[in-house]
Amino acid sequence: MNDTSWQPEPVPAGPAYDAQVGPHTRPMPIVPDAAGRDFDDREARDRGAAPDGGHPFRADTPPQEPMPSPPPPHAEHPQDSSPPPQKKRAGRDLRAAIGVGVGLGAVIFASLLIVKAVFVGVVVVAVVVGLWELTSRLQEKKGIKAPLVPLAVGGAAMVIAGYVRGAEGAWVAMALTVLAVLVWRMTEPPEDYLKDVTAGAFAAFYVPFLATFVAMLLAADDGPQRVITFLLLTVVSDTGAYAVGWRFGKTKLAPRISPGKTREGLFGAVAFAMVAGALCMEFLIDGGAWWQGLLLGLAVAVSATLGDLGESMIKRDLGIKDMGTLLPGHGGIMDRLDSLLPTAPVVWLLLAAFVGTG
Repeated sequence: MNDTSWQPEPVPAGPAYDAQVGPHTRPMPIVPDAAGRDFDDREARDRGAAPDGGHPFRADTPPQEPMPSPPPPHAEHPQDSSPPPQKKRAGRDLRAAIGVGVGLGAVIFASLLIVKAVFVGVVVVAVVVGLWELTSRLQEKKGIKAPLVPLAVGGAAMVIAGYVRGAEGAWVAMALTVLAVLVWRMTEPPEDYLKDVTAGAFAAFYVPFLATFVAMLLAADDGPQRVITFLLLTVVSDTGAYAVGWRFGKTKLAPRISPGKTREGLFGAVAFAMVAGALCMEFLIDGGAWWQGLLLGLAVAVSATLGDLGESMIKRDLGIKDMGTLLPGHGGIMDRLDSLLPTAPVVWLLLAAFVGTG
């Protein structure tokens, strides 16, 4: 029941009422009103009005709040009405990402098991597509025209030279590719020449030259096993970082570069990669030891994370999320090569130190 509906009962006036007040009746106190005047509360209640003709209740008396109505049955437990906590969700289409990843893995392993040269062709295709994505984004977002034709031709030559002639062949092809970029750019106006050729030299080093170390891994007698070790450790490192970071990640690793990466995720990448490295060195690499695999896994986790952060820096500078849209759920080819490219020379160097280049 709402208290505001209460009204004072009418009081009869006249002698009959006055007679009820006897000599032993204590009179009501005289209190001053808001204006400082003496005011008999009893007489005011008898008249049903304030002395100044206003509302019968005093202005300085706070109104009583209405009684709360009983809550509905479903609201007896307030915690039940709160929205359920939202589950963490991945930022990409996991089904598409898994499907594309399985498809790429099948192509890579099939090419490794058939003929080594077929896998070299796969690397060349990935390098050319990666160069196309990188140069396209540079021109779209920054107006930088790194010449694609000499980069693509020189990049393919770099990978093949690395497979056939080793590190010496890769360095010679790298130098010739940069020279070709300088000459090719001379056919256009001189404005922004330095900016364009600098970007071209960077692209030549970043994509095909680093990818050449994959071909150099393949050139060894147990080349397929080395390439599988390289790919497996990189994938396991990325998977460990994602799984642990998604479940336990709280402390940001590099928030200004990649807000999604956490220190907990990095620890997960190191742990997963070290275990996988020990197994690979023990069972896949001829002459390898498990303790070497621990060091190899640690190095791969660090290089893969740095490679991912480096790619994120490039994309943030360009103001884009992905380098391309060729691979559903992944982005572009460069979005998959970001951790592989800087890891290839690290794996090649450590395997050469542990078991040689043969």
